[in-house]
Amino acid sequence: MLHELLLALLGYTGDLIVDRRDHLTAEAPISDECTFKLAPDISFIDPSDRELIERIIVLGFYYREMERFSAKCRNLSWIRSANTNPLERKEKESVYRRALANGIVEVLSVYRSAVLHIEQKLLSETMPILATVTQGLNKFFCLLAPLYELILEIERDDIRGGQLLNLLHKRCHCGVPELQTCMQRLLWHGHQVMYNQLASWMVYGILQDQHGEFFIRRQEDRDVGSNSSHPDISEKLARMSTDDASLSDWHLGFHISLDMLPEYIPMRVAESILFAGKAVRVLRNPSPSFQSGDAVHPQMPKSFQKIHGLAGRFHFHREPAINMGIGDDLLPQSEADKIEAMLLNLKESSEFHKRSFECAVDSVQTIAASHLWQLVVVRADLNGHLKALKDYFLLAKGDFFQCFLEESRQLMRLPPRQSTAEADLTVPFQLAALKTIGEEDKYFSKVSLRMPSFGITVKPSLIDLPKPTSSVDGGTGASLSNALSEVSVDGWDGIALGYSVDWPLHLFFTQEVMSKYIRIFQYLLRLKRTQMELEKLWASVMHQYHSDFAKHRNDQEKSSETQQKQQRFRPMWRVREHMAFLIRNLQFYIQVDVIESQWNILQSHIQESHDFTELVGFHQEYLSALISQTFLDIGSVSRILDSIMKLCLQFCWNIENQDNCSNTSELEHIAEEFNKKSNSLYTILRSSRLAGSQRAPFLRRFLLRLNLNSFFESTARGVLNVVRPRPTLPALNQQ
Repeated sequence: MLHELLLALLGYTGDLIVDRRDHLTAEAPISDECTFKLAPDISFIDPSDRELIERIIVLGFYYREMERFSAKCRNLSWIRSANTNPLERKEKESVYRRALANGIVEVLSVYRSAVLHIEQKLLSETMPILATVTQGLNKFFCLLAPLYELILEIERDDIRGGQLLNLLHKRCHCGVPELQTCMQRLLWHGHQVMYNQLASWMVYGILQDQHGEFFIRRQEDRDVGSNSSHPDISEKLARMSTDDASLSDWHLGFHISLDMLPEYIPMRVAESILFAGKAVRVLRNPSPSFQSGDAVHPQMPKSFQKIHGLAGRFHFHREPAINMGIGDDLLPQSEADKIEAMLLNLKESSEFHKRSFECAVDSVQTIAASHLWQLVVVRADLNGHLKALKDYFLLAKGDFFQCFLEESRQLMRLPPRQSTAEADLTVPFQLAALKTIGEEDKYFSKVSLRMPSFGITVKPSLIDLPKPTSSVDGGTGASLSNALSEVSVDGWDGIALGYSVDWPLHLFFTQEVMSKYIRIFQYLLRLKRTQMELEKLWASVMHQYHSDFAKHRNDQEKSSETQQKQQRFRPMWRVREHMAFLIRNLQFYIQVDVIESQWNILQSHIQESHDFTELVGFHQEYLSALISQTFLDIGSVSRILDSIMKLCLQFCWNIENQDNCSNTSELEHIAEEFNKKSNSLYTILRSSRLAGSQRAPFLRRFLLRLNLNSFFESTARGVLNVVRPRPTLPALNQQ
């Protein structure tokens, strides 16, 4: 009877100990209650002994269920059927569960040894008693029951991957030393898998995760899981060439799966791991067009051969082949060995130390960021490209854009044709380049002109604004304001630049970064175009006056008419001067106080930093400062500035196209609107929220230049007091 009891403790029932479940298959789910019972027809056992036996045989039930769980998790028969449809498999595989099963097998082997020792002890005694069995298995009552509950929860909730590590880490916090040691050992087995995946990712840039259990995931895996909620991503990936695979990986290839991220690994550390792996992929897979120089090609490490050997034998998810020859010059083998050694030290530690783990990850990130900085800044000449973007997107080459606007001035007076607008602008763009760009500028070839197709119908120019239908100030002003609000942009305001970015600068000049450059460029080009139109207006009208004066200087009557005409338009020239004064000061503020000062700050950061991630952050701060200090992110200010530029252009075109002062009332209302907008702008900018903050440190200089003789302050005070009478131009109504 004692031998049958010992066999039941190892999961084998018989006549004395029976299993209430008759037909038990390997695929049967784990039972949530003990099915081992003492046979009911046994009558010769005392009730006390019966109770003790039923208490002991629970351990056998736990053993049997855990052994079944371990056998199922360690079953590798799925490898032979790897070519079958994954949907036809009955259950998803899990390397983390297999690692847990290995740890459970260790515990069960200790338990089996204890049962064997009890058998030997019982055989050596003359009078064997149940107390010997109880005393020998006493420590397993506090071990097997929690382990059984653990595998029950894993099976019930289908826990795998990082979620399994998280569960084991929580179970390590208990007050029973033996159970805590056991759980720590199981967690160690799980961490072995995680460290292998980390080594593959952070040393070689390969994602070894055929079952989707690692917290670093491929982007397309998430897209498939979300029913392709982002179809544009797949289209972008399809359009990219195979040479740009590393670039697509960097921007769209991988992400952090929060479901599989253990809670004891902070998000900051996970992002560092993601960055390090992506950086290694870039360094080990340079574009063939990139000249990396002659590199010494060391022999591939054995551990790396092992990874590729398994992938070839078991048909795992294949990664792009690593170009060890070219990439080794970008990431020396000594650095890869250093990263592998740090991860190996963590792997060999019997306990998981969060601080040591974070320090190792930070060190790996520093190594990867340093070599990526060397690639992007030194080899790819990042600073030269930044200077080119400043020259062309931030209008630092003012002579080029002045020439371009002059060459295209007449073209921009006509409506842009949707089909040929870009081609029409190419001619003045190339002419301006021939006149102003020298052969030594090797970056101009990367700049191209873009004219986006119009998504909506826009007015070709502000000349086409509706004419005022009433002479009453209120009605006409409202009509003009409504017309200005209806016209979103001038037809040519969509002019943009493109910049051809070579590998690996796509890592730095992302689509988001280039869109910010384009936004600033369009704003600065509108401002420069407005300034040029105001200057051209003054020059053309003065030329006309001088030629009329020279033509009629001997004719007293004609000469007096010319002088009267000039006298009538004197108030308009004051308005033009106010417009030019505001636009000039705004340009000076943006180009000198904002762009140049922020450029100097960026240059100092580039000289001091040797970390790619820091450099990306500094560049983002640079662009954010440009946008915030030029008020592009303040809707009220940017709308006022847009309205002022539109009013200036409309003022210029109306004066040039007027006949015998027929539209003088409209000029009056343009002047009126300009006064309102400019004074509103000054009032907003001088508020303590802007002028008193660090948002725009040089804003006070701009306000000082505007309000040099207190003109803006006095008129702005009048705007706040609505009863102030607006200045009129009565001379314009005289014939």
